[in-house]
Amino acid sequence: MTHTPDITRPPKELIDALKEIGAATVAGTLGHMGFRNPHMVGPVPQNRGKSIVGPALTLQFMPQRPDLFTEGEYADPETQLHRHVLYHAQEGDVVVVDARGDMSSGVFGDMMSTYFKGRGGAGIVIDGCMRDRPNVEKLDLPLWLRGWTPNYHVQTSIYPNAVNVPIACGGVTVIPGDIIVADDDGVVVLPVAMAAKVIEESQKHHDWEEFSRVKLMEGGSLQRYYPLHDDARGEYEEWRKTNHLENRS
Repeated sequence: MTHTPDITRPPKELIDALKEIGAATVAGTLGHMGFRNPHMVGPVPQNRGKSIVGPALTLQFMPQRPDLFTEGEYADPETQLHRHVLYHAQEGDVVVVDARGDMSSGVFGDMMSTYFKGRGGAGIVIDGCMRDRPNVEKLDLPLWLRGWTPNYHVQTSIYPNAVNVPIACGGVTVIPGDIIVADDDGVVVLPVAMAAKVIEESQKHHDWEEFSRVKLMEGGSLQRYYPLHDDARGEYEEWRKTNHLENRS
């Protein structure tokens, strides 16, 4: 029997608060906090308009090696670790896969994706590919991938090695349980320990940026309103009061 560890999920209130904040704002805020590049390079959105926030279940692939991997091992489905990461799925979880940027292995297909969605999974992020695109697209499951292939997951050069361990996906370290924020701009990794501060700072940024957007649409000065100049701070605070935002942290 194969046993794999589960993750520690962050508090629901953190997830809910982050759903109001886009990946770009989270990335920018993390950048100012010292996490310079939390953006995964490689996985791109496959269904426009989708956004997700949720804890990461991780799956690690490694290059095939004849003394460590043989196709015969996969005659027993329960030895296939890409299945086991899905067994851990709870509502709102995000599966994040280090597939080594491989473009010839379809990590998941139609049936695995159907199972994951049925478990309430929020979305899938893969530094690599999936297969069965016509049927997977019918699921309307949010996906961030490098692309698609007709090959199955161990058909060519990689195999699943570990579940819920630290991985690298798109050049970013992902710890199991990290918060994934993804939308049309891409995928951002948010450490749970930094989440509360990111929410606080992002909300401030969101509010003054919304004020600035209004002023710029009215023909206001870019120098005055973006970024918000100290001389415009009084205007901004008055706008917050008018829009009943003064008590929001």
